[in-house]
Amino acid sequence: MPWRVAPADRKAGVLPDPYAVWMSEVMLQQTTVAAVRDYHRKFMAIWPTVRDLAAADDADVMAAWAGLGYYARARNLLKCARAVVADHDGVFPDTYDALLELPGIGPYTAAAVAAIAFDRPETVVDGNVERVMARLYDIHAPLPGSKAELTARAAELTPQTRPGDYAQAVMDLGATICTPRNPACGVCPWRDDCAARIAGTAAALPKKTPKKKTPTRFGIVYVARREDGAWLLETRPERGLLGGMLGWPGSDWSDDPAPEPPFEAEWTALGEEARHTFTHFHLRLKIMTAKVALGTKPACGEFLSQGKFNPTALPTVMRKVFDLAHMTLRDD
Repeated sequence: MPWRVAPADRKAGVLPDPYAVWMSEVMLQQTTVAAVRDYHRKFMAIWPTVRDLAAADDADVMAAWAGLGYYARARNLLKCARAVVADHDGVFPDTYDALLELPGIGPYTAAAVAAIAFDRPETVVDGNVERVMARLYDIHAPLPGSKAELTARAAELTPQTRPGDYAQAVMDLGATICTPRNPACGVCPWRDDCAARIAGTAAALPKKTPKKKTPTRFGIVYVARREDGAWLLETRPERGLLGGMLGWPGSDWSDDPAPEPPFEAEWTALGEEARHTFTHFHLRLKIMTAKVALGTKPACGEFLSQGKFNPTALPTVMRKVFDLAHMTLRDD
């Protein structure tokens, strides 16, 4: 993990970079370590300090984030970086309470940065830690209702000495040994004290309240290409899903969306839908395509020239639309 300091370096007095730790924690929210590694390296190469990130263009940051998902995190990344520069002279505050006042930082991230970057004895509880605590104490109350009890148990174990190393060790324990399926109890350093291992219930914990069925929403997108090769795109509103990202003009996402073409044209429906799953719903997008003349005036969005349009800057769902539609609108 590129944001971590190796044990030997830490012992020699090398401290973690709070900026790198904070960025990793924001990226890791609802995303795996495997997916985050390369994004973290890319961001640190392009914007090596919080001042660099604070001065970046929103569009550049959103484009670099494309594919990582949950785009509100990218907007909060910028807001927080700018607050650190404006209110703290470019230096991250080193306490839980001060970190919690920064935009986009909640209780978990504040605790993680305070502990890992500044060795504050804060209790860091992610999904891995919840699983370890549920098994260690054989807690059968289901999540999310048992969060408070699991956090209290984790707090009892948080040491005053090297709390940052401890926080990362427990998270790693959950990620590599105390795994959701087939936990490797035989090699666990806490095996002798684990109440769930002793009771034979480890594999069944933590219990979770059954999830409701994920609903499906529908939408219509309009992919237009001008005769000079330019593509019609719009910047989505700052609030809401994919806020501030480039995308194709289209309808709302609902049970029965109404057509909202950006202009009158001979729109042709593709035979395939773009399908994508967000946290709380599945999305199915009907794709309408059209080739249009140079003088076309859209009601929303603007035409981007072939040289300025980079499909990789699109969020994943919009890239899926492009991948399905671009062959229909390719240059003859």
